[in-house]
Amino acid sequence: MMKKKSNGYGKMSESSTTTTTSMPTIEEEEVEWEMRPGGMLVQKRSDNVKDLPAAPNVRLRVAYGALRYEISVNSSATFGEVKKILTAETGLQPDEQRVMFRGKERENGHYLDMCGVKDRSKLILIQDPSSIERRFIEMRRNAKIQNAYRAISDVSMEVDKLVDQVSAIEKSISNGVKVPEVQITTLIEMLMRQAIKLDNISAEGDASAQKNLQGKRVQKCVESLDVLKIANAKVKPVIVTTKWETFDPPPSAPKWEFFD
Repeated sequence: MMKKKSNGYGKMSESSTTTTTSMPTIEEEEVEWEMRPGGMLVQKRSDNVKDLPAAPNVRLRVAYGALRYEISVNSSATFGEVKKILTAETGLQPDEQRVMFRGKERENGHYLDMCGVKDRSKLILIQDPSSIERRFIEMRRNAKIQNAYRAISDVSMEVDKLVDQVSAIEKSISNGVKVPEVQITTLIEMLMRQAIKLDNISAEGDASAQKNLQGKRVQKCVESLDVLKIANAKVKPVIVTTKWETFDPPPSAPKWEFFD
């Protein structure tokens, strides 16, 4: 609205008055920030996947010794997720892997895009030296367990044969047939040899349970033989004699009387 007023010289001058209108206040959206690897402060990623645009996939070249791999992964993935993919390729567990990019080892929580990883970027995979030692120890432990299983299996097969002999002796004595004592004594000695073999086997876990089972079998057989040894001593041997039947000599031929 324009108003006219008089100045000191009697002239009219125009003055303007400006009416200010208040603009509607736009409420600013609160933005959360987070620190990324390398000290960069960026807007925090939303937990709601729908709020984020789809990140493109990138192809990565991975060198592992003399081997070369190429994998595809989302550009917003972490190095920990890359390790999980490499597990299927290399057989190394994630905790056994060390991934290098641009001369630096990257942690599991580092994001690919934030570290500058792009399509066709090259990563270097190294097996953790401590995991090599752990794997070697695990291999030795597994080999020891397998050796224990084989040794116990060999003893089990021998015990099976001896158990059959014990059953045969038991059957003979129950039928009243006396068994030579040396046969029982020898069988006990053979069982004790198997018991010694079991004692020399170093086993643990399931192998230890199998070892104890075979030890109980041997002990049971020895105890059975001790009982059979006493029962065998009470068996009276059967004496078989051959009696020949004798026959009287045939009568002499009759003399014929002749008549004139």
